[in-house]
Amino acid sequence: MKLSTKGRYAVMAMVDLASHSRGNPVALADIAERQEISLSYLEQLFGKLRKGGLVKSVRGPGGGYLLARIAQQTRISDIILAVDEPIQTTRCSPGTPAGCHNNKGRCLTHDLWEELGNQIYLYLSSVSLHDICERRILGSSGMFHGGDRPGTVAAAQ
Repeated sequence: MKLSTKGRYAVMAMVDLASHSRGNPVALADIAERQEISLSYLEQLFGKLRKGGLVKSVRGPGGGYLLARIAQQTRISDIILAVDEPIQTTRCSPGTPAGCHNNKGRCLTHDLWEELGNQIYLYLSSVSLHDICERRILGSSGMFHGGDRPGTVAAAQ
């Protein structure tokens, strides 16, 4: 499974918003500059995020966007689904009895890939914006990206 640019950029922008808001609206132009994302693309994404109830807009001077709920309650899966990013690992349409073969049969590995998609969704549902802002997510190297902390690989060397 590969997450599209739409899903990745939406998560990046929401983490930026959560990190920089501090109760004040954040301009999309500022997010675009910090995250190196096209402003017009962000406008499209934030339209979907607003419709999904994840952000609210503030008009006028000093306007921009705010989180619609606290970062601890905003799940990464919510963000991805709000921008119409399917969390799907099979070629088949989710929830339909028809499979991906020409004869509408399911492939031998269908259940494997479907369960992988379920696990990805469960993981993304277990992670909040706050978790990412607080750097509670480790990369595959086991090292924190925000500097060395006790117990990390870099600190042990």
